[in-house]
Formats: sequence, C-alpha cells, structure tokens
Amino acid sequence: MDGGNQSVVSEFVLLGLGHSQNIHILLFAIFFLLYLIIVPGNIIIITLIIIDGHLHTPMYFFLANLSFVDMWLSSNTTPKMLMDFFREIKTISFSGCMSQIFLSQFIAALEMVLRVVMAYDRYVAICKPLHYFTIMSLHKCIGLIMAAWAIGIVHAISQLIVIVPLPFCGPQEIDSFFCDRPLVVKLACMDLYKVEFFMNVNCGIVAIIPFILLLTSYSHILLTVFKSSKAGASKALSICTAHITVVVLFFGPCIFLYVWPLNIIWIDKFLAVFYSVFTPLLNPAIYTLRNKEIKNAMERFKRYCVNPKGKT
Repeated sequence: MDGGNQSVVSEFVLLGLGHSQNIHILLFAIFFLLYLIIVPGNIIIITLIIIDGHLHTPMYFFLANLSFVDMWLSSNTTPKMLMDFFREIKTISFSGCMSQIFLSQFIAALEMVLRVVMAYDRYVAICKPLHYFTIMSLHKCIGLIMAAWAIGIVHAISQLIVIVPLPFCGPQEIDSFFCDRPLVVKLACMDLYKVEFFMNVNCGIVAIIPFILLLTSYSHILLTVFKSSKAGASKALSICTAHITVVVLFFGPCIFLYVWPLNIIWIDKFLAVFYSVFTPLLNPAIYTLRNKEIKNAMERFKRYCVNPKGKT
C-alpha cells in the first residue's frame, strides 16, 4: 500500500452487549441507574471540596481532580452505550471512534498518575508529618496535577498518531460497546505486529510503573505505622486496604485490556464494562463514604441549606 491514511471506512459498527432486546432493557436500567449515581455523586464531592474550607487540603484537592476525571471516564462511553441499546444498527463515525480512543487513553493514564500522586500525599502525611505542609505546598500540588494531565495527553496523542494513519478498508465491525483501542487496531489492513508491540509497551510503561509505585508507597506507609502504634496501625491498615483494593480493581482491567490482552471476547467485554462503568463508583464509595471529614462536610452543607443565615 502507498503511504498516508488510506482509510475508506467512514464509520464503524458496534456489536454491543448481546442481541436480546429483553437483556438490553435490563442492562439499560442497570447502567442508567449507575450513571445517575456516578455523575451526581462525583459532582457532590467536587462541590463539597470547593465550598468547604475544612477540605482545602492537598488530599482533597487531589480527590476533587480524581472525581472530575471519573465523571469523564464514565461519560466517554456510557451515554452512547445507553442510546445504542435501542438501536438495531449501532454505528459510530470514524472521528467519533478516534475521539473515544483518545479520551479513554487520556483518562486512563491521567487517573493512574493521579492515584500515584494521592498515594505520595498519604506517604508524606504519615511518614513525614512534621514536613507535610512544606513538602505538599500549593505550588507542588498544582505542579503534580499539571504533570499528571501532561502525561495523560502525551500518552493519548502517542496512541492516536499511530492509529489514525492506519489503512482501514474493512471489515468495520467492533465486537464491543465502544471503540476499544485494541479492537479498532485489529481492523487495519496491514501487518500489525510492530504497531501492537509499540502500543503494548507504551501502555505497559503507563500502567506498570504507577502500579509498582503505588504498592511501594502503601508498603512504606504500613511499615511506618506498624512501628509507631497498634491503634494507628489498625486505622492505617483499614485505609490502605481499601485504597489498595481500588487500585487493583482499577489497574487490573487496564492491564488485561491494553498491556496483556487475553483475547477472550466475553472477558474483554466484562473488563471493559467494569472499567468504564463500575470503577467510577469506587471512588465515592471508598474515598468518601468511609471518610469522616467528608461526612462532616455534608452535614455542614445540609445545615447551611436548611438555615443559610445561621438563624435558630
């Protein structure tokens, strides 16, 4: 083939999640309910952190960013998936498909780095408490967030500049509910060994290194606390166990989808649904429902809404 973008496919067909209309109605009800929890739940978290002065700390600054990213993680695929449940032929334009790939790769990389930043914040708070506000200054926090966004953008662009020029000349069916990068690449009319190798290495660097850093940070936190007091160790173990659970549930699907794909269709679909629909629910559940300061902020907000002028 000649050089350049020789794509003759103007749109792709998404095969979705099964063919039974009854199953589609059930899945629509489930995912629509989850989406109604994810978006307002994360908006509430962001709003509380912005308006409540007690939450103006580095930890909640990072949590607000994570909640914002989680909304986009779910919104990238869920609204179209919900509409497609009622369409016989589920299509997506080439540009729409590339947009989904860009956003999914950008959000995944950004969220991975954000979780490392949050783990680093907890490490400094527990292991170096006397120097916490010196180390985690406002400029440092903003710099870490900007670095996370930059890494996400660079990673997504590096994936897209490889995919867009590929010659897509048919078939055009994607056996998923969204444009999943590995499935789209397989539709290209060329030898894909070098392309897939580059993409897997790229995703591996973005996924494996943060995963190792996260486990290392939480290990240091647990060792430090165990040496200090049994009461503190119990509390830290509870917090770290919850956070590590979220990390494993987030990184696991990403690794098996983009770094070490299993190539088993039903497993890939399950992991894709879990990653894009269920993962954004984990942050409100783990980082807020179990968090006393967030609960207190919600109580203060309720009291303000009932009595905004502070009258008795």
